[in-house]
Amino acid sequence: MPKKPLKRICDELNLKGRYVVLRTPMNVPLVNGVIQNQFRITRGLATMNYLVKHEARVILVGHIGDGEPSTEPIAKLLANHLPSVLFSPEVTGSVSRVMRDALKDGEVLVLENVRRDPREKKNDSDFARSLADLGDLYVNDAFADSHREHASICAITQFLPSYIGMNFRHECEELTKARTPKSPSLFMLGGAKFDTKMPLVEQFLEVYDHVFIGGALAHDFFRAKGLEIGKSLVSEVDLTNSPLLYNPKLLLPVDVTVFDGEKSYVSLPDMVQSHEQIFDMGPATLAMLAPFIQNAASILWNGPFGNYEAGYEEFTSETARLIAAATGYSVIGGGDTVAAIETIGSQEKFGFLSTAGGAMLTFLETGTLVGIEAILASKS
Repeated sequence: MPKKPLKRICDELNLKGRYVVLRTPMNVPLVNGVIQNQFRITRGLATMNYLVKHEARVILVGHIGDGEPSTEPIAKLLANHLPSVLFSPEVTGSVSRVMRDALKDGEVLVLENVRRDPREKKNDSDFARSLADLGDLYVNDAFADSHREHASICAITQFLPSYIGMNFRHECEELTKARTPKSPSLFMLGGAKFDTKMPLVEQFLEVYDHVFIGGALAHDFFRAKGLEIGKSLVSEVDLTNSPLLYNPKLLLPVDVTVFDGEKSYVSLPDMVQSHEQIFDMGPATLAMLAPFIQNAASILWNGPFGNYEAGYEEFTSETARLIAAATGYSVIGGGDTVAAIETIGSQEKFGFLSTAGGAMLTFLETGTLVGIEAILASKS
């Protein structure tokens, strides 16, 4: 947890009739306006239900993507879970103000996608004030977005008494525990952009008994070892002569799935050709990981091991199945990683599923987020 305690909305005794601006997790995948995955929205329901039960007047703020999709499908979905949900086609403005003023105790108003206003991503103080003018209190329940210095995360806390919601609190508690794992412990990291993740890997090699590097991150290690990686995705970081290459705690794929332009097949890392691309790990790597997963008391995992966009999901899903069958406590995050778990339908077999990807990694590395610091420095 952060060094100083964060104020929780459940500690606020008087909510009846008060306007609460709630920053909630809404960034879900949409296809033709249809929500494909409700995980983040579901996790935000506890705070919404609490505020409604205590007769607050709730103004929901959130984003989907970079601003193009409408949050109206979110409002329609929430109408199935909450007594009275309204939708404003504006973020701020006269329509939002009129609808806000008409709210009754226990009603919820969903604002349009906050990123439709370019001032949101600039952490603009005037825009934050216009959001704050809609409420008496501010609650941040969007842990997954709180590594972003945006107006509805940071600047707004200058103008309202600010609290965290229940999902936010849960994320902080679980990820704080993951920073001090029980032994034997295993940290698995996939995805791409090793240059942004290198400090965390260096730090957790001191904390975890073993660290497995998969996904496109592994390509940087293969390249540094002098192996051919063909057209595979790599980061900007150069690991040549890095002590990471020789750390006995570090685990890398022992086989890979490559695409040669026509078909996919399994190859050894030192047999990849210059015209090929590595898109996933292989079965021997899964077999190598199995005993580490089975024996671990603590498992931490972020990021897929295959190129999800290209359909390489097999070994990420198979890894999830191994963890589901293991007895250790698992903490897992990242959109594609959690999607793999939902695909196999065993959510209850995992210790904690984070709504966050990048925010999870930032918190694990530093123990805080810009959104947390904003709450701590907020108007009393």
